[in-house]
Amino acid sequence: MSSHSPGRPADSEYNRYYQPYVQEVPDGDLLETLAEQQNSTAAVLAGISDTNAGFRYADGKWSVLEVIGHIADAERVFAYRALRFARADGTPLPGFDENAWIPEAGFDSRTLPDVAAELRSVRESTLTLFRSVSAEAWLRSGTASGHPISVRALAWIIAGHERHHLRVLAERYFPRMDA
Repeated sequence: MSSHSPGRPADSEYNRYYQPYVQEVPDGDLLETLAEQQNSTAAVLAGISDTNAGFRYADGKWSVLEVIGHIADAERVFAYRALRFARADGTPLPGFDENAWIPEAGFDSRTLPDVAAELRSVRESTLTLFRSVSAEAWLRSGTASGHPISVRALAWIIAGHERHHLRVLAERYFPRMDA
Protein backbone atom coordinates (compact mmCIF):
# COMPACT_ATOMS: atom_id res chain seq x y z
CA MET A 1 0.00 0.00 0.00
CA SER A 2 1.37 3.38 -1.01
CA SER A 3 1.22 6.26 1.41
CA HIS A 4 2.64 8.77 -1.06
CA SER A 5 0.82 12.07 -0.76
CA PRO A 6 0.58 14.06 -3.98
CA GLY A 7 1.97 17.55 -4.26
CA ARG A 8 -0.28 20.44 -5.15
CA PRO A 9 -1.46 20.15 -8.76
CA ALA A 10 -0.40 22.65 -11.41
CA ASP A 11 -3.13 24.96 -12.68
CA SER A 12 -2.95 23.12 -16.01
CA GLU A 13 -4.13 19.88 -14.35
CA TYR A 14 -7.72 20.98 -13.82
CA ASN A 15 -10.44 23.30 -15.08
CA ARG A 16 -10.16 26.86 -13.83
CA TYR A 17 -13.62 26.42 -12.23
CA TYR A 18 -11.99 24.28 -9.51
CA GLN A 19 -9.20 26.72 -8.68
CA PRO A 20 -10.96 28.16 -5.60
CA TYR A 21 -11.29 24.64 -4.16
CA VAL A 22 -7.63 23.80 -4.72
CA GLN A 23 -6.62 27.14 -3.19
CA GLU A 24 -8.73 26.40 -0.08
CA VAL A 25 -6.36 23.58 0.87
CA PRO A 26 -3.22 24.46 2.84
CA ASP A 27 0.15 23.18 1.68
CA GLY A 28 1.30 19.97 3.27
CA ASP A 29 0.49 16.28 3.22
CA LEU A 30 -2.86 16.02 1.45
CA LEU A 31 -3.64 12.56 2.83
CA GLU A 32 -3.16 13.88 6.37
CA THR A 33 -5.38 16.86 5.52
CA LEU A 34 -8.13 14.56 4.25
CA ALA A 35 -7.89 12.40 7.39
CA GLU A 36 -7.91 15.44 9.70
CA GLN A 37 -10.93 16.87 7.90
CA GLN A 38 -12.86 13.76 8.73
CA ASN A 39 -12.52 14.50 12.44
CA SER A 40 -12.84 18.28 12.29
CA THR A 41 -15.98 18.06 10.16
CA ALA A 42 -17.47 15.47 12.50
CA ALA A 43 -16.84 17.85 15.43
CA VAL A 44 -18.60 20.70 13.61
CA LEU A 45 -21.58 18.52 12.75
CA ALA A 46 -21.84 17.19 16.30
CA GLY A 47 -22.49 20.76 17.45
CA ILE A 48 -25.57 21.20 15.23
CA SER A 49 -28.92 20.45 16.81
CA ASP A 50 -31.58 18.33 15.12
CA THR A 51 -33.72 21.46 14.85
CA ASN A 52 -30.99 23.37 13.04
CA ALA A 53 -30.13 20.51 10.68
CA GLY A 54 -33.05 21.55 8.47
CA PHE A 55 -32.14 25.25 8.56
CA ARG A 56 -31.88 27.20 5.27
CA TYR A 57 -30.43 30.70 5.39
CA ALA A 58 -32.72 31.84 2.54
CA ASP A 59 -35.58 30.56 0.40
CA GLY A 60 -34.36 28.18 -2.28
CA LYS A 61 -31.05 27.46 -0.51
CA TRP A 62 -30.06 24.02 0.65
CA SER A 63 -30.62 22.95 4.24
CA VAL A 64 -27.64 22.02 6.43
CA LEU A 65 -28.53 18.36 5.82
CA GLU A 66 -28.51 18.93 2.06
CA VAL A 67 -25.14 20.70 2.18
CA ILE A 68 -23.60 17.77 4.07
CA GLY A 69 -25.23 15.27 1.73
CA HIS A 70 -23.96 17.23 -1.27
CA ILE A 71 -20.40 17.08 0.08
CA ALA A 72 -20.71 13.28 0.27
CA ASP A 73 -22.26 12.99 -3.20
CA ALA A 74 -19.63 15.19 -4.82
CA GLU A 75 -16.81 13.35 -3.07
CA ARG A 76 -18.13 10.06 -4.43
CA VAL A 77 -18.15 11.49 -7.96
CA PHE A 78 -14.67 13.01 -7.68
CA ALA A 79 -13.24 9.83 -6.14
CA TYR A 80 -14.82 7.70 -8.87
CA ARG A 81 -13.20 9.92 -11.47
CA ALA A 82 -9.88 9.59 -9.67
CA LEU A 83 -10.24 5.79 -9.58
CA ARG A 84 -10.93 5.59 -13.31
CA PHE A 85 -8.03 7.85 -14.25
CA ALA A 86 -5.61 6.26 -11.75
CA ARG A 87 -6.36 2.92 -13.42
CA ALA A 88 -5.45 4.49 -16.80
CA ASP A 89 -9.05 4.46 -18.04
CA GLY A 90 -9.24 7.25 -20.60
CA THR A 91 -12.99 7.11 -21.11
CA PRO A 92 -14.38 10.66 -20.89
CA LEU A 93 -16.70 11.01 -17.91
CA PRO A 94 -19.82 13.18 -17.82
CA GLY A 95 -20.55 15.99 -15.42
CA PHE A 96 -23.31 15.90 -12.84
CA ASP A 97 -25.97 18.38 -11.81
CA GLU A 98 -25.85 18.65 -8.03
CA ASN A 99 -28.97 20.83 -8.02
CA ALA A 100 -30.96 18.06 -9.71
CA TRP A 101 -29.57 15.46 -7.32
CA ILE A 102 -30.50 17.21 -4.06
CA PRO A 103 -34.31 16.80 -4.27
CA GLU A 104 -33.87 13.15 -5.29
CA ALA A 105 -31.49 12.37 -2.41
CA GLY A 106 -34.02 12.99 0.38
CA PHE A 107 -31.42 14.28 2.83
CA ASP A 108 -34.03 16.34 4.70
CA SER A 109 -35.92 13.16 5.61
CA ARG A 110 -32.85 11.79 7.42
CA THR A 111 -31.19 12.68 10.68
CA LEU A 112 -27.97 14.67 10.86
CA PRO A 113 -26.12 11.80 12.59
CA ASP A 114 -27.15 9.53 9.71
CA VAL A 115 -25.99 11.93 6.97
CA ALA A 116 -22.81 12.69 8.93
CA ALA A 117 -22.09 8.96 9.20
CA GLU A 118 -22.53 8.64 5.45
CA LEU A 119 -20.04 11.46 4.87
CA ARG A 120 -17.56 9.78 7.23
CA SER A 121 -17.96 6.47 5.41
CA VAL A 122 -17.41 8.14 2.04
CA ARG A 123 -14.23 9.78 3.35
CA GLU A 124 -12.95 6.44 4.68
CA SER A 125 -13.43 4.97 1.22
CA THR A 126 -11.72 7.95 -0.40
CA LEU A 127 -8.75 7.65 1.94
CA THR A 128 -8.45 3.93 1.27
CA LEU A 129 -8.38 4.62 -2.46
CA PHE A 130 -5.89 7.48 -2.27
CA ARG A 131 -3.55 5.61 0.07
CA SER A 132 -3.23 2.95 -2.63
CA VAL A 133 -2.43 5.30 -5.51
CA SER A 134 1.13 5.06 -6.82
CA ALA A 135 3.32 8.10 -7.45
CA GLU A 136 2.91 7.49 -11.18
CA ALA A 137 -0.89 7.18 -11.00
CA TRP A 138 -1.29 10.50 -9.15
CA LEU A 139 -0.11 12.22 -12.33
CA ARG A 140 -2.46 10.40 -14.68
CA SER A 141 -5.36 12.35 -16.08
CA GLY A 142 -8.55 11.98 -18.02
CA THR A 143 -11.49 14.03 -19.16
CA ALA A 144 -14.43 14.84 -16.88
CA SER A 145 -17.18 17.34 -17.61
CA GLY A 146 -15.47 18.06 -20.92
CA HIS A 147 -12.14 19.13 -19.36
CA PRO A 148 -8.86 17.39 -18.59
CA ILE A 149 -8.18 16.71 -14.93
CA SER A 150 -5.49 14.77 -13.04
CA VAL A 151 -5.91 12.27 -10.24
CA ARG A 152 -4.04 14.51 -7.80
CA ALA A 153 -6.15 17.52 -8.79
CA LEU A 154 -9.27 15.51 -7.96
CA ALA A 155 -7.86 14.69 -4.52
CA TRP A 156 -7.12 18.36 -3.80
CA ILE A 157 -10.57 19.34 -5.11
CA ILE A 158 -12.21 16.89 -2.69
CA ALA A 159 -10.43 18.50 0.26
CA GLY A 160 -11.11 22.03 -0.96
CA HIS A 161 -14.74 21.35 -1.80
CA GLU A 162 -15.40 20.23 1.77
CA ARG A 163 -13.52 23.25 3.18
CA HIS A 164 -15.53 25.55 0.92
CA HIS A 165 -18.88 24.22 2.09
CA LEU A 166 -17.90 24.24 5.76
CA ARG A 167 -16.89 27.88 5.35
CA VAL A 168 -20.27 28.60 3.72
CA LEU A 169 -22.00 26.92 6.66
CA ALA A 170 -19.97 29.01 9.11
CA GLU A 171 -20.58 32.28 7.29
CA ARG A 172 -24.16 31.95 6.05
CA TYR A 173 -25.87 29.36 8.21
CA PHE A 174 -24.42 29.30 11.71
CA PRO A 175 -24.70 33.04 12.45
CA ARG A 176 -28.44 32.88 11.65
CA MET A 177 -29.33 29.67 13.46
CA ASP A 178 -31.07 29.68 16.79
CA ALA A 179 -28.69 28.76 19.59
